[in-house]
Amino acid sequence: MSVTVYDRLFLVFEALKSDQVREQLHTSLGDIRVEIFCESVPKTAENFLALCASGYYDKTTFHRNVAGFIIQGGDPTGKGKGGQSIYGQNFEDEIKPGLRHFERGTLSMANRGPDTNASQFFITYAAAPHLDGKNTIFGKVLEGSDTTLEKMEAVEVDKKYRPKEPIFLNATTIHANPLAD
Repeated sequence: MSVTVYDRLFLVFEALKSDQVREQLHTSLGDIRVEIFCESVPKTAENFLALCASGYYDKTTFHRNVAGFIIQGGDPTGKGKGGQSIYGQNFEDEIKPGLRHFERGTLSMANRGPDTNASQFFITYAAAPHLDGKNTIFGKVLEGSDTTLEKMEAVEVDKKYRPKEPIFLNATTIHANPLAD
């Protein structure tokens, strides 16, 4: 029995009822398990989870990789200039004072300025307090920070911080009930 997009979207709506949602990012360098902050930033969480559930991120690349700073993905063109939210247009920031870029593994929306969120996101390699108040934090890495993120950070890049060897986000898995894992 295959899982349909509708089955995956049902998981999103079930997941949004809890702030304990886990997501598995299956990359070409290993898996990263993240927690999504559904209760704290509901619109951003809904956007990310629905894009994951629809397969939007499947087979996309991480197009920006700055060692000691971030790895960025979520653009289906792979160039860092594309992407669309589930809302059909950019959506507003959900900046929360208690959510800070204070450690490695912070999951945050990439943008071009205030209220320009779409599909692109990044994961920090280190604390980045200068991003607080500018980018919506919607999750954190639970597993894979010392393995997969380490491998990603070590990938050689060009002058524009594009990986010389592509790093793929092959697929995602939503775990609506982490206690059932």
